[in-house]
Amino acid sequence: MYQNKFNITSDEDVDIRLDKYLESKLDINRSQIKKNIEKNNILVNDNSVKAGYKIKLNDEIFVSYEDNFELKPENINFDILYEDEFLAVISKPQDLVVHPGAGNLSGTLVNGLLYKFKELSNPIDENRPGIVHRLDKDTSGLMIIAKKDCAYYKLVDSFKNREISKNYLAICHGNINEDFEVNEPIGRDPNNRIKMKVTNINSKEAYTSFKVIKNFNKFSLLDVSLHTGRTHQIRVHLSYVNHPIVGDPLYGIKNSHKIDKQLLHAYKLSFKHPITGKDLVIEDKFPKRFKDFMNKFNK
Repeated sequence: MYQNKFNITSDEDVDIRLDKYLESKLDINRSQIKKNIEKNNILVNDNSVKAGYKIKLNDEIFVSYEDNFELKPENINFDILYEDEFLAVISKPQDLVVHPGAGNLSGTLVNGLLYKFKELSNPIDENRPGIVHRLDKDTSGLMIIAKKDCAYYKLVDSFKNREISKNYLAICHGNINEDFEVNEPIGRDPNNRIKMKVTNINSKEAYTSFKVIKNFNKFSLLDVSLHTGRTHQIRVHLSYVNHPIVGDPLYGIKNSHKIDKQLLHAYKLSFKHPITGKDLVIEDKFPKRFKDFMNKFNK
């Protein structure tokens, strides 16, 4: 039996169809979600609704249905850069989905975590053991994994309080001559619900800093610091200033180099250990796909 409750606290989720919202949260497809809504296995504020119900702020969605899904360990390839009894820091490859969901019931990072680690913690969602934060499928890089409950809760608070510094590498279109910042609010694009955009309507503060590492050909390699954690924040802000990430399928522009997956990599995490208080700075190696792309212009 699967049971869970989702509280709608973000403006980003407002006005999304109920079945579409749950598709990204549950391990069943849209058709199965609709059937469970019709059976009253899914309620909003304790009331029966239709699959097309538009979510409102502060809604409580209750989900309960028979579920035969079982998380299984799988030998998934990823690097472990740091590990102790409380947590680990791993490097997620590009194209690897973080946790099981509709259409991805296996072959995820979570399946790999179960294979690599004897102990994982996520008291909030048993289907996402170890997961404290996430990266998009097409974004590679560092993630903190919780192994014990005491570490999980403190890491969640650290992310919420912006006490964990995250740095990314990005290759974008166009040459940029000086470091810059973008401090513009981000909300959901009303014309395309899978996209976000810079807007003052139903949006939240979003602040990103960009440091220029290198210009080459008609591209720039950037070191990016996130000061807030909005959905697609780096991608949206770079698109906003007309320097979209190379290969970004949602916010980018066509390129002649056949790069069809975004050149974005979470390469550094800086934070205090949630239990020992020790300052940790974990850095990943420079991604091979970045090297391969840049080498095209050094011949």
